[in-house]
Amino acid sequence: MNQYLEKKSQSPLYQQLMHRLKNDIGAGIYPAGGRIPSEQELCDTYGVSRVTVRKAILDLVQEGLLVRKQGKGTFVAGERLRRDLRHVTSFTEACAQRGSRSEARLISAQLVPVAAEDAQLLELPGDARVLELCRLRLCDGEAVMLEINRFPERYAFLKDEAAEGSLYACLQRHGVMPASAQHDISLGHATPYVSKHLDTEVGDALLLLDETVLDQHGEPLHLSRQWIRGDRFTFRI
Repeated sequence: MNQYLEKKSQSPLYQQLMHRLKNDIGAGIYPAGGRIPSEQELCDTYGVSRVTVRKAILDLVQEGLLVRKQGKGTFVAGERLRRDLRHVTSFTEACAQRGSRSEARLISAQLVPVAAEDAQLLELPGDARVLELCRLRLCDGEAVMLEINRFPERYAFLKDEAAEGSLYACLQRHGVMPASAQHDISLGHATPYVSKHLDTEVGDALLLLDETVLDQHGEPLHLSRQWIRGDRFTFRI
């Protein structure tokens, strides 16, 4: 059914299309997690060009209302996870607070020489080694975050626990309590490696979180870099 936009309107066509799609999402025509029509279908329905459709979809993706899945199409974003950065909480806890199921998929775990910058942050000698863990975190089966954590070598026992879920829960069983953290949040973009794991398009905007986490004694515990899908995760500061 044709629903052509007003080409003589003062409002640009892509903004009119955004408004129509927002209304349809709000009305439940396109429910959370549901796929919206293809670019060509939207062109035919609203009588606009692909350039207009792509601009409208891109802006809605950036707003976090839509999410693109590589090779599958564009979908309505679901409810976002929320994490309070005023406290040290794990991804597992953030999922549990929403009543969701968390999952960790171990990509790599290895002892590597510490980088000069990391040695300074972790207060390690320049010839030290660190345990580097790369993991994909999922919420209810959906990829949300790709994380790389680096721990001093004395925490090498985590290598055997890395595929089990919460690293913090494991540390607490060993008497180590993550107590505070310094955060740096910026805008990043999906590289081919990151997009492969997070099921995004290369170049898509992502939240980039860098953390230095301290234990209960105020000593450096680990460094973390997290590539996060902003359509599925939000922070409280």
